Amino acid sequence: MRTGNVHNFGDVILAEVQYTDTFETKVRPALVLFEEYDNIVVAGITSNTAMHGIPLTTKEGALKDSVIKINYLFTIAHAMAKKTLFKLSNSKKKQVVDELVKRLT
Repeated sequence: MRTGNVHNFGDVILAEVQYTDTFETKVRPALVLFEEYDNIVVAGITSNTAMHGIPLTTKEGALKDSVIKINYLFTIAHAMAKKTLFKLSNSKKKQVVDELVKRLT
């Protein structure tokens, strides 16, 4: 049985993520979409603001102005989530949902 926090939609976490083209891992920020059965589905976050995605500012809680990459979704084990950094506002969560729905329809 797992102990620890359950992560919810809108939590920005620090997580150990594996690169798609290698077995290397790196600790990176990520947006929790949902958690189920000890797996967390997340969207990657980058401080490269030239990339396409949803802007995330320092005023919203990010350490640096960043971008939520809706096109970079992946699943991590609960154990790979290191800590929660901050939570998105309801309006920013709505923006994420709207962007996801746009891509799924």
